[in-house]
Amino acid sequence: MPGTYDPRTFKQLTFHDAVASFREGADTPRDYLERCLATIDEREPVVQAFANLNRETARAAADASTKRYKDGDPLSSIDGMPIGIKDLLETREMPTEMNCEALKGNFPKRDNAAVWALRQAGAVIFGKTVTAELGGAHPGPTTNPFDQARTPGGSSSGSAAAVAAHMMPAAIGSQVGGSIIRPSGFCGNVSLKPTQGAINRGERMATSMSTHGVHAGCIEDMWQASIEIARRAGGDRGCMALSGPLAAPLPIKPQRLIVLETEGWGALDEKSKQAFAAFREQLVAAGIELLDRRNDPEVELIEQAISEATAICADITGWENRWYQRNIVEEKGGGLSARAMATLEKAEALTPADYQARLLERTKAQAVHGQVARKADAMISLSCPGPAPIWAGDKPGEPRAARPTGNAVFNYPSSMLFAPVVNVPILAVDGLPVGVQLIGQKHEDARMTSLARWMLKTLEPVAIA
Repeated sequence: MPGTYDPRTFKQLTFHDAVASFREGADTPRDYLERCLATIDEREPVVQAFANLNRETARAAADASTKRYKDGDPLSSIDGMPIGIKDLLETREMPTEMNCEALKGNFPKRDNAAVWALRQAGAVIFGKTVTAELGGAHPGPTTNPFDQARTPGGSSSGSAAAVAAHMMPAAIGSQVGGSIIRPSGFCGNVSLKPTQGAINRGERMATSMSTHGVHAGCIEDMWQASIEIARRAGGDRGCMALSGPLAAPLPIKPQRLIVLETEGWGALDEKSKQAFAAFREQLVAAGIELLDRRNDPEVELIEQAISEATAICADITGWENRWYQRNIVEEKGGGLSARAMATLEKAEALTPADYQARLLERTKAQAVHGQVARKADAMISLSCPGPAPIWAGDKPGEPRAARPTGNAVFNYPSSMLFAPVVNVPILAVDGLPVGVQLIGQKHEDARMTSLARWMLKTLEPVAIA
């Protein structure tokens, strides 16, 4: 069954363009919030994007923001912005249960560093969005806003779906392998997976590739939410924070791009290949030089360096997660899904030598990336392996689906490279979003945002039926 998405006509919910009306008194953050809540009431029964909503505290925060605009003294460019928080990050007024049976009732009553920073900027924290269990592969109930039979992706399922369903203009997600960019690609949002460590993760530092990032309906909201967090909470310990202008960077036309196939290309459906080919043709017509593994031997070097990214990332992340996940099982006497337990058992078969070998492979790939990426303004590839797959749940007596929230094969490379990535919602296949990603060198987050903004402003979206 085809979906309902067409990037040529679909209009996302935005916030930055409402601020002038707040200042003039023609609109207020409280009224904006109420429109978001009305959309939630309408669409949440099907989309199921939220693990928790706190309307009372959200309304109080929106009223405080309304007063600041009336007094001519907003705290930041995102003062009054309703924003959801992935239910892996702690929030002082809502539980943090991580879609995990063992953590039901977990309520630490404190804020993650990024959540604290958002409050300091005046944002309205009004809900926890559904995550896959513990940020892994076992899905929650959330459905794709453009076809309820399909997954929105994971593990930032609720964040991606809520933004795409116009429930709010922005939401916080997180990524270890592909948990920001893939669901963003499946749901037609813009999103930033920043340079590793560029946004303070607070208590969420168990894994070396985990990052916090922003899903949004437009580049302006994505960037402004990201930079307002970073300028208050900084980066992870020992890491440089996200840097750049307070307003979204201006569009910049790339001169040369590297096109990556990754290990996912061979299994990609023909319509998605056709859509990406049409996108490439537009780039060439605009005078942009494209390098790929067929016309440049150095691109083949990076393709080879990331050719086992899926296995490398799975082993590194499994090893790093095993300790806290085993502690949960032992403390609670279980409480993890069969899918999560299978992942844990596989990780526990690894040795310290296995982990160190994978770290070495990752380091080598980063060195190759640093060498090859200098040849171009950015690398591009698909954000997801075609449209979101259908997910009807595990069936008793049948093998569990390997990847019910979709395959992160196109995302693992940038995660292991620690590279900044922006998803560009510019393709559709059979009425469903398929994203394109821009991948930069470390700390080129603002530049990737500029290139993405140019693409969205200049190129025609591609829709293949």
